[in-house]
Amino acid sequence: MKYRITHITRYKYEQDIANSYNRGCLLPRGLLYQKIESSRLSVTPNPSSLYNHPDFFGNLYTFFHVNTVHRKMSVKVTSQVDVMPRGLSDAPARSMPWEEALKTLDQSRDRLGLQARMLRVGTRMAPTDEVMADFARGIFEPGLPLLEGARRLTHRIFSEFTYDPGFTTLATPVHTVLKERRGVCQDFAHVAISALRSLGIPACYVSGYLETIPPPGRERLVGADASHAWFSVYDPSLGWVDFDPTNDLMPDERHITIAFGRDYADVVPLKGLMSGGGAHDLKVEVDVMPLDHLAAKITSS
Repeated sequence: MKYRITHITRYKYEQDIANSYNRGCLLPRGLLYQKIESSRLSVTPNPSSLYNHPDFFGNLYTFFHVNTVHRKMSVKVTSQVDVMPRGLSDAPARSMPWEEALKTLDQSRDRLGLQARMLRVGTRMAPTDEVMADFARGIFEPGLPLLEGARRLTHRIFSEFTYDPGFTTLATPVHTVLKERRGVCQDFAHVAISALRSLGIPACYVSGYLETIPPPGRERLVGADASHAWFSVYDPSLGWVDFDPTNDLMPDERHITIAFGRDYADVVPLKGLMSGGGAHDLKVEVDVMPLDHLAAKITSS
């Protein structure tokens, strides 16, 4: 499935901004199942410098500096991506028992294994402790295939938690989300990651987009889409396999991947420093357009 993705971030400042230093994580990454046909990030006002640089996980960061006085700034990313079927629907049944997977990982010396072992460690946004381990222990019975456990954890979060955009902020602890059983996609991903890592299972945070389908008889609204988040689990025999607890499914052609990280803090879409003061307004517009839909629309017009 081919998509054209447009992501626009607009800042409006109360006072003049003399300098703005920023880092974006907005360019989709190339993967075995995701081909990047084009991707471009532009900034208004024109930056004095702009360059891309990969991080440890292979995500492509964009750094830019705006040194002209401004009260508005916009960052626009336009990408065309071809997402292919992953063929992993039967992976939960094919994965090794979770205890065996952990033993295999402990003995691994290859690059992927060493990287996965780093992603067993807790972070500020996805801590590891007995509370989170207890949430997962009821699922990971002895001998259960690792990815079947991840699938069951995904279903449990989907079934027991309520999607509530007004309940959490970026500062809401994962333990509050677990206790109240409320949050949004990034919260659900952090709950799963914390629970898995608390059992020693490597898990990472995935940022991206999800194609949204309007209700029957309704036109899709341009700019009404949003960023999305899910998690991935490492199986030594199958590699990284993704799960989406917000929608209780395994991502496939409708999920577009931007970046992998330890948690949200590694893959913040846009952050930076500025010299200036006062309040500011932030608006974000995201549009994930299937190109076959666009072609049909052009033909009909």
